[in-house]
Amino acid sequence: MKRRDPRSWKIIVPGSTANLGAGFDSLGLALNVFLTVEAHEAEDWQVIPLSSALEVFPADDTHFIVEIVKEVADDYGKKPSPCHLYISSDIPLTRGLGSSAAAVVAGIELANALCELNLTQEKKLALANRFEGHPDNVGASLYGGFVVSCQHDKGVSLISVPDLPVDVVCVIPKAELKTSDSRNVLPDSLSFEESVEAGAISNVLVAAFLTGDWETVGKMMKRDRYHQPHRRKLLPHYDAVEEVAGRFGAFGVALSGAGPTIACFVEREASEWLARQLEQSFPSMNVRKLSISPSGSSISIEQPKVRPSSL
Repeated sequence: MKRRDPRSWKIIVPGSTANLGAGFDSLGLALNVFLTVEAHEAEDWQVIPLSSALEVFPADDTHFIVEIVKEVADDYGKKPSPCHLYISSDIPLTRGLGSSAAAVVAGIELANALCELNLTQEKKLALANRFEGHPDNVGASLYGGFVVSCQHDKGVSLISVPDLPVDVVCVIPKAELKTSDSRNVLPDSLSFEESVEAGAISNVLVAAFLTGDWETVGKMMKRDRYHQPHRRKLLPHYDAVEEVAGRFGAFGVALSGAGPTIACFVEREASEWLARQLEQSFPSMNVRKLSISPSGSSISIEQPKVRPSSL
């Protein structure tokens, strides 16, 4: 029996910002920062980082992406063939811009290709939600654009809108804020009255996004009852960023995911100006002007390349 040639793929997954203020664990927006994985079938698992920030992760089959691949394959009774993974990313790590969600999606995409699972987008979303615990970031990374999602006893429901005429200027502190720490400050429960108010604010936020009522978007972001009132106390720079951003054109400001990044939402024509002003006002932080990625994750078959096994 003739042995087939090793296969190769290139996987690209956008990062994301989630919650968008009042849409806790529900709203997500794909951004034009990307995790890229080149996978080449090989005799063993090796992970070769092409970005210096990724050198902190394991180089063998204990790498998070490989663990996702193996777990998805195991769900379907398959054993994935090992690969050498060449990984690069311009998604800031542990900054609330969806780096872990992008890794989850990359692992699912690779498992789907390696084991020929023929997964639908809906099944990929269900798997990603299981690993990540909520569908907002992974939904944006899978589908692209603006996503409104929820998880329930039947699975996950998601609506995606490919694009909105806005940019996101991110103010990224150098110090990380662990998601666990950010989750620990949240209340265990809300009263029925508080829940109704929080849900209504979130509903109006979605409607404002979809109708381009940016002034209302900003107001609803500020009126969040789910998480920002509790988390902003962990971020001494939040009030100052919100004030400067509002003065120079942002219509809304929100924590990106669990933080510490602050996402400033602005109409596209004003985004360069806003980014410059924020850079001048916060020179110790990384300011990045990002656009919406209208497309989600993609995977393409690649011709095998001759690469060194390690760097």
